[in-house]
Amino acid sequence: MKTWFITGATGGLASQVVKRLLERGDQVAATVRKMGALDQIQKNYGPQLRQYQLDLTNPDQISEVVGQAFNDFGSIDVILNNAAYGLYGAVEEVSDEQIQRLFQVNVFGSLRVARAAMPFLRHQHDGQIVQIASMAGEYSEPAMGLYSASKWAIEGAFEALSKEVEPFGVKVLIVEPGGIRTNFAGKKASVGKTMDAYQDTQVGKFMNLLTGQVSAVDAERMKRLIVGDPGKMAEQIIYRVDRGEGPLRIALGSDAYTKIRKSLEQRLSDLDAQKKISYLTDADDTKIK
Repeated sequence: MKTWFITGATGGLASQVVKRLLERGDQVAATVRKMGALDQIQKNYGPQLRQYQLDLTNPDQISEVVGQAFNDFGSIDVILNNAAYGLYGAVEEVSDEQIQRLFQVNVFGSLRVARAAMPFLRHQHDGQIVQIASMAGEYSEPAMGLYSASKWAIEGAFEALSKEVEPFGVKVLIVEPGGIRTNFAGKKASVGKTMDAYQDTQVGKFMNLLTGQVSAVDAERMKRLIVGDPGKMAEQIIYRVDRGEGPLRIALGSDAYTKIRKSLEQRLSDLDAQKKISYLTDADDTKIK
């Protein structure tokens, strides 16, 4: 039996993780934006599930809630940072306020949870931190620039964290899901202020799809292109945590595998093409190999 601390526990992917954990007997400390969101589930599992109200933009509350959860359960084996949301639109279309809030939740919120948990995990000399990133943490496309930026930031920070905490017996896993059949990119998404200049570009086409301003046929076609099953993804996350070993990143969904591979291949090709330039800019006293 393990004890998990899960942020954004009512989200589509996280709710599937919570369901499977409770069914097999694990304990869950679940953070929610509104207390009582998991009352129906709690009726079936009692103290096996505890709810904590948490606003990820409130640093003091994060420290308080993480500390309270460790105190309530005695120890926590897995910290699962799931809470996040999408912001879509051209870089020029989104506002400063939207960008600031996005990073407060997606980046600073996740980092603060991990930092608040680390003293406890170090003391235990054991534990895992699972960070839900995205396939968009490996590439970026029109209308996804700021959302991708938040996930790129998370990827960089948690890759470093994985190396920093290894001496303390703490492991880190970065999960890169592709499209998931939840309402993440639809009802819960934030969008920039539409500008006419982008309507006939890739940005406009993407935003029309996102906001449902397309024909029923195109909407159904796009729906089928979202291949990720949240239940199956939840199972793979739990399986990987149970194993306790493997690569730092796992890509979930065939779309994630395909898009990440394409992006990495292109970046490697571009890098190789400029090798000569890179070496020519070394200082004269450097031995060029």
